[in-house]
Amino acid sequence: MSERMELLALGDDALIAAQRLAEWVSRAPTLEEDVALANIALDQLGAARMLLATVGDEDELAYRRDDHQFRNCLLAELPLGPSRGDLDFGWTMSWLLMLSAAQLLRYTDLAAVADEHAAGIGAKAVKESTYHLDHATMWMHRLGGGTEQSHRRVQEAVDALWPYGHELTEGVRDRWLAIVEPVLAEAGLTRPADRWRPDGGRVGRHTEHLSYLLAEMQSLHRAHPGAQW
Repeated sequence: MSERMELLALGDDALIAAQRLAEWVSRAPTLEEDVALANIALDQLGAARMLLATVGDEDELAYRRDDHQFRNCLLAELPLGPSRGDLDFGWTMSWLLMLSAAQLLRYTDLAAVADEHAAGIGAKAVKESTYHLDHATMWMHRLGGGTEQSHRRVQEAVDALWPYGHELTEGVRDRWLAIVEPVLAEAGLTRPADRWRPDGGRVGRHTEHLSYLLAEMQSLHRAHPGAQW
């Protein structure tokens, strides 16, 4: 993958993740968590803007591409619950754990490249991803070690999301497992076996969930192209 495509993929991951996390605004289980998830969504959006602006016009890339032109991993576009329209907190924390651990590794690598501009983006995003990972880790411990119901539901989420981690972690999987496996163990959760490995997001083959997400995200811009506010 070329450097431009790597930056585009990182930017798309962050952009789609931001849109997903924004679904929690005013719907989180506590006011504090509502603010926390909104801030994480804003961090993701900020990283997306910097990355997309590096490879082209950020608004055109966000609002004028069709689903097959996006290069985000499939995990980022999945609903934050068992099916479209669902919001499940344990599912969201499992999703955030997997995503933020991978983003932290990729941003760390980006911070070490020779290009000063790209390295600066990576260095800023590392700090934010560290917080995202810490936040998800805290909740995985609470939910995994909580009630029988919370443990069961978060384990179900991990089991369902785990296969999508293969595409997410291509090239960094061993390092990613070194982060994620101890969190699962400390939370009393079972690390799922590696079986099927869905992929295609990096080359533009997405689930139907991305189409629904983009329809909502892009509707205003497409209805009023070039509008100035």
